Amino acid sequence: MARIETEVGKPQGGFMKWIDDRFPFTKTMEHHVTKYYAAKNFNWWYIFGVLAFVVLAIQLITGIFLTMNYKPSATEAFASVEYIMRDVEWGWLIRYMHSTGASFFFVVVYLHMFRAMLYGSYKKPRELIWIIGMLIFFVLMAEAFAGYLLPWGQMSYWGAQVIISLFGAIPVIGDGLVEYIKGDYAISDITLNRFFALHVIVLPLALIGLVFVHIVALHEVGSNNPDGIEIKDNKGPDGVPVDGIAFHPYHTSKDLVGIIVFLMIFSAVVFFAPEMGGFFLEHANFEKANVTATPEHIAPVWYFTPYYAILRAVPDKFWGFVLFAISVVLPLFLPWLDRSRVRSIRYRGWMYKTALTTFVITFLMLLWLGLQPAEGLYVLLARIFTVLYFAFFLLMPYYTAKDKTKPLPDRVVYHG
Repeated sequence: MARIETEVGKPQGGFMKWIDDRFPFTKTMEHHVTKYYAAKNFNWWYIFGVLAFVVLAIQLITGIFLTMNYKPSATEAFASVEYIMRDVEWGWLIRYMHSTGASFFFVVVYLHMFRAMLYGSYKKPRELIWIIGMLIFFVLMAEAFAGYLLPWGQMSYWGAQVIISLFGAIPVIGDGLVEYIKGDYAISDITLNRFFALHVIVLPLALIGLVFVHIVALHEVGSNNPDGIEIKDNKGPDGVPVDGIAFHPYHTSKDLVGIIVFLMIFSAVVFFAPEMGGFFLEHANFEKANVTATPEHIAPVWYFTPYYAILRAVPDKFWGFVLFAISVVLPLFLPWLDRSRVRSIRYRGWMYKTALTTFVITFLMLLWLGLQPAEGLYVLLARIFTVLYFAFFLLMPYYTAKDKTKPLPDRVVYHG
């Protein structure tokens, strides 16, 4: 009996040993969770990466259930959504969770990106983490746009018509590219089928793959912290960073509190304001797509409106498309535009703090202007804030290099 226990191990560890002999489960958990050391001074800004993962799970699960009753057909798509809302048991809840989740996804991703700008999480050695994160953002935008067409409502149809037609501004290949995206000379049944395939198969797989790579890259170089100090540079005799604590159970227990609070807010919106007054779900999208009746005011969902405002700020279609594309891609180059000697805003000077504050106001104003008609004062304001948007990035090498910074502390500063 003793010989058997020696070979098999203790009863409570026997199964895990069997797994570990065939798959590195324990080693993976230690590397990425229980022995992954993160700074002890994480604040609430660091919850949004975890929340993005939570919303991704919500979107994937609710999306699977929606596809069970959705019909990707121009003649049946709108009716199938109405069927889900009215006749499928708990269908209204699943649909509202999915539509609300789309908006919450962008809320937490935008805040996650803003945290990186606050604490310089894109600077060396985390450039690749930022690049992968931006690729996730691009795929997320494509995923949201593809899903936006699927309800086949008035705003879905005409919003897609406007956005797809933008590619026609590209010289030489523009018209052919528009026709290829549509799969026809006009948005039709084949367009809906293409977008459905992208939304439920291609883009989710790309998103999951990029998220996995993003986390692996993060755990390879280690997480940044509010002080922007590398905790790996100061290790104790045991090889553990003196200012680091194991991600589990210390940070996971705090994350759990944040997740619960987030789910409470998310649930309140789903049950009491899923349309958010037309902000999350436009009123026009509760009408079936009509190719002969253009909505009075066409605007994309709120999370696209900052870039849409930049597009409309330029009267020329080609240059409007160029600025639109650049405005989306420009943040990708932050690791090389930022020349500051420090990472965290805690130790930066007034120039960067002023620039970042102005950028936040600019982004919010563009978001609002993208929802307004392209006329009069709205166009003028859009042009002013478009200039400020690009100035933040293009002037960054100058004001970050000239900005006076404070000396960094030897160890991270914990604010209890």
